[in-house]
Amino acid sequence: MMFNKMTAVALATTFLLSTQALADKYIIDTKGSHAFIQFRIQHLGYSWLTGRFNTFSGSFEYDEKNPANASVVVEIDTASVDSNHAERDKHLRDDDFLDVEKYPTAKFVSTSFKEKGDGTAVLEGNLTLHGVTKPVTIDVEHVGHGEDPWGGYRRGFEGRTRIALADFGINYNLGPKSKELELMLSVEGVRQ
Repeated sequence: MMFNKMTAVALATTFLLSTQALADKYIIDTKGSHAFIQFRIQHLGYSWLTGRFNTFSGSFEYDEKNPANASVVVEIDTASVDSNHAERDKHLRDDDFLDVEKYPTAKFVSTSFKEKGDGTAVLEGNLTLHGVTKPVTIDVEHVGHGEDPWGGYRRGFEGRTRIALADFGINYNLGPKSKELELMLSVEGVRQ
């Protein structure tokens, strides 16, 4: 009886590992600058302030036959914030906003991925920013996939989400129309 239970556990483990192995792993192509994390927020309700994070890394797994098993992990160097204005970037790095000395990284770890069947999907996960972890939902669009000219295989997605700054302990007052930040993610991964 013990042998049968052990055999069943071994077979179940083998099956689980084999189904997980079907997902392709991709490294986000930041070396070739084929991935971007950008943001925008209203400035006093009069205009849009836009920027990006220049330094980040991450990976994702995706299986066309079972997209629900997709997963994503991204780490952002918060000091790499770039709004094309040195003094503003200095302010964004201080304790009014990102407090990069205390919180040098932000991180996103997915918890679910749901295809809608029309080239779009919903990605859910936990975002850690400014020392606070909160669930976020990202609307995703498949951009494309296929072989590249260098013998590799690539897959790309775009995503958008909005976060309330106060949810992450950032309470600097830029006016009532500036309480939410929009994040735009453009991700191209190279299959490993």
